[in-house]
Amino acid sequence: MAMMWAGRFSKEVDSGVNAFNSSIAFDARMYRQDIAGSIAHATMLGEQGIISAGDSLEIIGGLKEILADLESGKLQFDPNAEDVHMFIEAELTSRLGDVGKRLHTSRSRNDQVALDIRLYLRDEIKEIRELVKKLIETLCDIAGKHADTIMPGYTHLQRAQPITFGHHMMAYAQMLLRDIERLNDTEKRMNISPLGSCALAGTTYNIDRSRTAALLGMDGAMANSLDGVSDRDFCMELANALSICMVHLSRFSEEIILWCSWEFKFIELDDAYTTGSSIMPQKKNPDVTELIRGKTARVIGDNMTLLTMMKGLPLAYNKDMQEDKEAIFDAVDNIKLCISTFIPMLATMTVLKDNMRKAAAKGFINATDCADYLVKKGMPFRTAYKITGGLVAHCIENNTTLEELPLEDYKKQSELFEEDVYSAISLDTCVKERKSYGGPSPESVRAQIELVQKKLKELCNG
Repeated sequence: MAMMWAGRFSKEVDSGVNAFNSSIAFDARMYRQDIAGSIAHATMLGEQGIISAGDSLEIIGGLKEILADLESGKLQFDPNAEDVHMFIEAELTSRLGDVGKRLHTSRSRNDQVALDIRLYLRDEIKEIRELVKKLIETLCDIAGKHADTIMPGYTHLQRAQPITFGHHMMAYAQMLLRDIERLNDTEKRMNISPLGSCALAGTTYNIDRSRTAALLGMDGAMANSLDGVSDRDFCMELANALSICMVHLSRFSEEIILWCSWEFKFIELDDAYTTGSSIMPQKKNPDVTELIRGKTARVIGDNMTLLTMMKGLPLAYNKDMQEDKEAIFDAVDNIKLCISTFIPMLATMTVLKDNMRKAAAKGFINATDCADYLVKKGMPFRTAYKITGGLVAHCIENNTTLEELPLEDYKKQSELFEEDVYSAISLDTCVKERKSYGGPSPESVRAQIELVQKKLKELCNG
């Protein structure tokens, strides 16, 4: 295939350089967006009288035929083509002759590429948002079933205070809601058209950039032609949003890995989402979550690739920017794969409520409630804190718990202790009385679920 820009050169480009320069192996996935952009461009050219109405219609018809042939498999991508843009234009020209050559009037590959990747990522954001939405809905469903399932909450991976499993699930639901907000913000800034910026300096033709933007469902045209072709901040912003979301999935995965272990045994994953060992018959490994944890590093790496690629580029377009696609496509592909696997894995896991409660009964995680008991009877918190710390030390020394400690031992520390201390420090009371906004009480968890479901509808347009 002859290069579209071959007229300036007196000899063919080295075949190795052509292969090195080619991007069709990875940018072919944008063919739908490329054709959509070309149809909008051809429509505008015809409306503005830059090309004839007949040529405009013929080009649009040819592009639609190419799209249909690609979708059906009748037309295959030429691996020797430089990129998807040149492949489609060359195919159009081979079908329409000189009429096809008119399509590129008042357009450069620079603004064409910038448009295509925006359109492609806009579509991908919609798919990712839908997956995150389904994951949040799964979490809400689990939280509703376990709003009163008591488990230990941790700091420093040490048992700290009693919470509920539903409360824990809703913490991740909140994180994922913010991930959707970041996706929405990115989409909003991404949905501005660079088409018409041309190579870098616009054009002398009387084009209507607002018209092509409107035809493509975009919110307007970029206000500076240099900026239109020379930045990929929307790719970096999306990669950053995806990296943060992957970090949330990775942290969740780490907890699932811990909870599956015999040391915790809080949950058991369905056999469909675990693997065995080639030598140890007793093993049931949470490979899915381990892979998600590993792929998080990969997505973060894609983010760093984009940042590093752009950091030293002068305006306007530079060939370095071809590297944007493999990085952002990889990030998109991996987060979709991870979330789509994570959802059914969570939905099918078994929650071992008794084991969670037994773990919560150990570790003196009701010590704060014991101190609060004294504070509510008038004692300064720091004094109550010290007395409770002494009681915990006494229990450890005597291999007992606060619930089992005789009342006379309590009274040795303070006469404020009465029989009702046992009710105050029971796990059920500790959890149920934490009704403060956002807290772990069953009542609060159910309110959080309603809040998340309402917010989810707002963010995902119902």
